[in-house]
Amino acid sequence: MIFNSLEFLIFFVLVTTAYFLLPHRLRWALLLIASCYFYMAFVPVYILILGFTILIDYIAGIYIEKATGRRRKAFFIMSLIANIGILAVFKYYNFFVENINAVIKAAGCNTELTYLSILLPIGLSFHCFQAMSYTFEVYRGNYKAERHLGVYALYVMFYPQLVAGPIERPQNMLHQFKRVQAFEYKRVVSGLQLMVWGLFKKVVIADRLSVLVDQVYDQPRGYNSIGLLIATFFFCYQIFCDFSGYTDIARGSARVMGFSLLKNFNHPYHAKSISDFWSRWHISLSSWFRDYLYIPLGGNRVAIPRWYLNLFIVFMVSGLWHGADWTFIVWGALHGFYLVFGVATRGFREKLNDRLGLARLNALNVITTFLLVAFAWIFFRANNINDALYIARHVVTGIPDAIQNYKTAFSGDYLMKPPEIIACFGLIAFLEAVHHMGRRMDISHWLQTISRPLRWGIYVAAILVILSYGVFTETPFIYFQF
Repeated sequence: MIFNSLEFLIFFVLVTTAYFLLPHRLRWALLLIASCYFYMAFVPVYILILGFTILIDYIAGIYIEKATGRRRKAFFIMSLIANIGILAVFKYYNFFVENINAVIKAAGCNTELTYLSILLPIGLSFHCFQAMSYTFEVYRGNYKAERHLGVYALYVMFYPQLVAGPIERPQNMLHQFKRVQAFEYKRVVSGLQLMVWGLFKKVVIADRLSVLVDQVYDQPRGYNSIGLLIATFFFCYQIFCDFSGYTDIARGSARVMGFSLLKNFNHPYHAKSISDFWSRWHISLSSWFRDYLYIPLGGNRVAIPRWYLNLFIVFMVSGLWHGADWTFIVWGALHGFYLVFGVATRGFREKLNDRLGLARLNALNVITTFLLVAFAWIFFRANNINDALYIARHVVTGIPDAIQNYKTAFSGDYLMKPPEIIACFGLIAFLEAVHHMGRRMDISHWLQTISRPLRWGIYVAAILVILSYGVFTETPFIYFQF
């Protein structure tokens, strides 16, 4: 079941209505049953994997809290092995087998390891990481083990953020399931507004941009530099609107019922550096790697070479977390290189900027950061490493020739014609205008202050635009594959 479907709309209305009608003591059970149904709408049998990890981590949490010394660490490691082991089997086993077989073949041997015929459970990396954050916090003594199995299961399976985050911490979520949530009109309206905005970003912007992105990236050798450049630019906004749109719908649907989920995006394309970008993009994952990998590795409290290595390791692992393919590993490595290079040259760049008078040109930093991020997105989106390298080499090198032959740049096989492409640029401009407005005021609060006819006019206009211009092919969200 995906958020941009009629099935989800019916599901959301029924579950939310029942939630407020039921007494508080039964609400956790309703949400848990609803979350199980929501997940089983994809591949029912994979609910068993979730059940297994939930039971392991629930028991491990209790024993970790009770134990001391080596026993405490042993229970903690057992929990991590269960979660990482499931990830390794379902997400990475065939990838590693493929590469091992390639090495064996290169060595001249005829032996070949066997592949597993399994599907990747949807959102596996998200709920495994959320479960691991629980055992990390219990092990560190930051949170007491949850004794209510149903409430803990709901923490892992809460349907709004089950398959694509945000990745929550027990400190933020578990107590919310035990708190009595009253119906509050303003909060419900705010949640619905966020859901509509998320749906707009998904079906009107992301899925419309994907028409050209998918066409060009599926056959990159059939398009010139202008096509590759526009497709890459569109993908920057496609993935942002797709993922942040999901997050907005997740946060909005949770807010309607009284739950507060972490804010996962904060205008990432307005970042002034790569480190700033990662403090704004997929914030729950970035903070997860910071707290549970980067800091345990030593963070920046080590010798400089080791610090650089820690940064690079974190982003290599981040790349692998996103997908079992060399394209994702290269994407992560690029961001690791960006960060290490930025740290290593910070002093030199600051002095150079001061001498050239560039220190106050924030726009230049934003543009530079966006271009670096956009280049890395090529590897994230490409179907394979060969396509990625081709696009990276040709995305700008053929622009002079393409400009000379601009009349044929969009003739022929493009699914989108120039007016549609211009409309897509207009949608991106509208998005940025809303972001600019949002940085100066709380738009939800502003909507409540204007006259009722104007406010409802905006609501009706938004819904009409979604219905008339949205792409309703029930396209899955990009991050579902992770």
